[in-house]
Amino acid sequence: MKRTTARRIAKFHKVSEEQFRKDWKDTFPEASGAMIQSIYSQIKLPQRATTGSAGYDFYTPIEVTLTPGETIKIPTGIRVSMEENWVLKCYPRSGLGFKYRLQMNNTVGIIDSDYFNSDNEGHIFAKITNDTKEDKTVKLAAGTGFMQGIFVEYGITIDDEVEEKRNGGFGSTTK
Repeated sequence: MKRTTARRIAKFHKVSEEQFRKDWKDTFPEASGAMIQSIYSQIKLPQRATTGSAGYDFYTPIEVTLTPGETIKIPTGIRVSMEENWVLKCYPRSGLGFKYRLQMNNTVGIIDSDYFNSDNEGHIFAKITNDTKEDKTVKLAAGTGFMQGIFVEYGITIDDEVEEKRNGGFGSTTK
């Protein structure tokens, strides 16, 4: 079977170390500057596991342990530039969802194409919960894939006349 070539429409980047430090301190106030610098230096850009993978794996920047019902917000240190009319949809990695009912707290993370230029540099966060009904603890070593992002093209209505520009992070399009 002949393999088709997918369009190359996006590029992952790390946020600046300054932005990462600010967001990490906001999430984990007890973290030292040296610890944050070490975590930042270890950040790995999302990658596909195989040529047939639709999803780009995002990796935990730290070790994560979630007991049943526990939630954590993870600043990934990642941002993405992409062509207009594309969106990055973020889901838990399917194996973690299947084994532990690991859930994204917003069900599906939506990263719009104009988020890259927002005030927080388009820093992608993930808030995940261990929603197990079987009393299973989720343990992820630093650098483990925990979320996958899939690029999807979208259309707009014929009568769409939106001209507003984004300038902010979560919820900024409804302010």
